[in-house]
Amino acid sequence: MNADIEYDIAIIGGGLAGLTLAIQCADAGYSVVLFEKEKYPFHKVCGEYISNESKPFLTRLGIPIPEWNLPAISQLLITDNYGQAYPFTLDLGGFGISRFRLDNALYQLALQKKVLIYSGTKVLNVVYENNYFMIEATNGNFSAKVTVGSFGKRSNFDIQWKRILSSSENNKAETKFIGVKYHIRYPFPSHQIALHNFKNGYCGISMVEDNKCCLCYLTTTDNLRRSGNRINVMEEDILFQNPFLKKIFTEAEFLYTSPQVIAEVSFAPKTQVHNRVLMVGDAAGLITPLCGNGMSMALHASILAFNVIDMFLQEKINRNEMEHLYSKLWQHHFKRRLWVGRQVQSLMGSQWLTSATLKVLHMLPTLTKKVIASTHGQPF
Repeated sequence: MNADIEYDIAIIGGGLAGLTLAIQCADAGYSVVLFEKEKYPFHKVCGEYISNESKPFLTRLGIPIPEWNLPAISQLLITDNYGQAYPFTLDLGGFGISRFRLDNALYQLALQKKVLIYSGTKVLNVVYENNYFMIEATNGNFSAKVTVGSFGKRSNFDIQWKRILSSSENNKAETKFIGVKYHIRYPFPSHQIALHNFKNGYCGISMVEDNKCCLCYLTTTDNLRRSGNRINVMEEDILFQNPFLKKIFTEAEFLYTSPQVIAEVSFAPKTQVHNRVLMVGDAAGLITPLCGNGMSMALHASILAFNVIDMFLQEKINRNEMEHLYSKLWQHHFKRRLWVGRQVQSLMGSQWLTSATLKVLHMLPTLTKKVIASTHGQPF
């Protein structure tokens, strides 16, 4: 495989982690190439809530979050399968913004920083040899000193490289899920994010920009299969058992002709470095959506990756040290958050267990605060 051009850093995937990493690397003077299979702007399955821990970082990068007048979210409302509601306070809080808007803003910023972005381009193969990566893409061959995987929740590379680890700690982690997202217009409180449970799943709703709501749910592939693999049938047969969801789905104005869907999602632990490729964002490890913090984790991971890449390219550390340090830092910041998320998820979606858990959390606000805090980090 002969490379056409050599770069300092190649990034596979242009979501939050990939784009923010590219911007940081470009600001440091490195040559960066980024590959994204979709063309900007585009929608993707996501809860579209970001905790406020990320706001200083996005502002430093050049994204004018305060000027966008986004919905400020300070309350979490959770309902059990029967529609019994339990409100909780989000001490750190967050804001709602669509991936369509945020990813596109980061894309435009990366272009301004002279990042070479190939959108609508797939990476077919990555080979490491002689201290360089050879990258085969649909538009040619490339070479890079460092390659980063930022390819989201599910990728052919996960299958090709057999990256997903088995988990004996939580059988739920082995369950395959399907994620479905809509944008809707619905009179929903702008300060609130709600999570509505149903059999083997839960659905989140919160405001984003332009007076729209993000309506996004996660459920098992078994639920879809039992509904004849028809999403609308599954929604009517299963989601509508929760009266809150029935009201939303029957009264809202749906802004998509069809939903955004991602299948075969796994929350099993993953490796942070594979085949010498550093992983960021969901490619490194996926937090359960009900914890509402995957976007912040992706942004934070880009900082961790940039710091070790910068030291490596300045020859302050070697490649083995870079890989080890990144894995160590990632585990330090995120391992417990993912573990707590999987434990919380194991309590959701079951009729009696969900109800019992929510009652206990409602009666013990100190415990609830600790659980919520354990899935969030400090501002960065």
